[in-house]
Amino acid sequence: MEGSGEQPGPQPQHPGDHRIRDGDFVVLKREDVFKAVQVQRRKKVTFEKQWFYLDNVIGHSYGTTFEVTSGGSLQPKKKREEPTAETKEAGTDNRNIVDDGKSQKLTQDDIKALKDKGIKGEEIVQQLIENSTTFRDKTEFAQDKYIKKKKKKYEAIITVVKPSTRILSIMYYAREPGKINHMRYDTLAQMLTLGNIRAGNKMIVMETCAGLVLGAMMERMGGFGSIIQLYPGGGPVRAATACFGFPKSFLSGLYEFPLNKVDSLLQGTFSAEMLSSEPKDSALIEERNGTLEEKQASEQENEDSMAEAPESNHPEDQETVETISQDPEHTGPKERGSKKDYIQEKQRRQEEQRKRHLEAAALLSERNADGLIVASRFHPTPLLLSLLDFVAPSRPFVVYCQYKEPLLECYTKLRERGGVINLRLSETWLRNYQVLPDRSHPKLLMSGGGGYLLSGFTVAMDNLKADTSLKSNASTLESHETEEPATKKRKCLESDS
Repeated sequence: MEGSGEQPGPQPQHPGDHRIRDGDFVVLKREDVFKAVQVQRRKKVTFEKQWFYLDNVIGHSYGTTFEVTSGGSLQPKKKREEPTAETKEAGTDNRNIVDDGKSQKLTQDDIKALKDKGIKGEEIVQQLIENSTTFRDKTEFAQDKYIKKKKKKYEAIITVVKPSTRILSIMYYAREPGKINHMRYDTLAQMLTLGNIRAGNKMIVMETCAGLVLGAMMERMGGFGSIIQLYPGGGPVRAATACFGFPKSFLSGLYEFPLNKVDSLLQGTFSAEMLSSEPKDSALIEERNGTLEEKQASEQENEDSMAEAPESNHPEDQETVETISQDPEHTGPKERGSKKDYIQEKQRRQEEQRKRHLEAAALLSERNADGLIVASRFHPTPLLLSLLDFVAPSRPFVVYCQYKEPLLECYTKLRERGGVINLRLSETWLRNYQVLPDRSHPKLLMSGGGGYLLSGFTVAMDNLKADTSLKSNASTLESHETEEPATKKRKCLESDS
């Protein structure tokens, strides 16, 4: 066939790609510390007190391990053969080892001189072992622990992994769990399961977890179906959602709707004029004072700069997430040209946002959503009682809260209201285990709590209230149940006689 030997041109990125490309969002991993960044050429990245450039990671597969060399360059790390157990010299116990600070012959100045000469971390660790007077007297387990500790300090080994719900949720929970309302990663997994998140669904989500729950739902749905996000304030916060690096096709099914317009939508008084009630010339006001736009940009940067590290007990060693927005909205008016063009661009964006709000309102008005997820810092009872009206019967809903008491109140209100079944209030228990040869045991430190979940299913209740014959049938049924059958009475009388 003609042209069969030609090389295909560059294809657009899709979720199945395993090669790192320029502009991709990746997660840097070093031991138990993670950091989310965007790959950009000649952009200096600081991670675990090391600075480097990500130029050389482009073209490599996800999961590749790199070593930081001189000049901040990353080079793929070559595998080294570990010494066998027969060649190791180890003691029987550590009782005679005294930690007096004199066992290491190398001083800090000597180690610094080795670094200045450009000696790799592996060689520095080897010299530390050779110059330690107590290393050979330690047990085999103590030696492995010593080597692991020194490698973590002196070897600059970094693994580039692909962002996922598990990794990003572990990152956020480890450093600043307040950003995600102290939602642990196993709790998020329970939410996705109980909510029946799958491709093709029409889901409603109300969350104030920096977009982590939204990103987890989008990842599981795979770009199929629709998600309507309800947000408080001026706009939705999607700092964690940007770290997933979803393609643009995923955003076509994502809608947003302001939370303060939900009541009018339920009452049937919502109209397009309500969305346009805000002044359209707000861009001119922002341009005149020149402060509001900068303030919003700084707030967005503060929201995006999240320090992440899974289950590390050293917050000072943890770094921040660096997310670079691909949206041209964040560029300043000076970079766009004249003020008039900036104002026109601002009005165009407002018109697009208004159109998306109308589309979201139309979807909500159908009241046939396939599920509801609530994970916010607000009290769950009024939110859930209002949003359940948009969910179709026989559909699941899940509510997350850091504390149990608000969910208990919500549970009581739902029982009084009716229209729900299979209500369940749960809390997951999580403890990590170390699995090593002859050293498998639960870790000493464990999480104190990851929040609570209230889940259930919706049922149609309008017909039950309107149809009184059902109540009469129910009362008749109860009377039949309380009264014994006639045949049973006759048998009892015959036995007595």
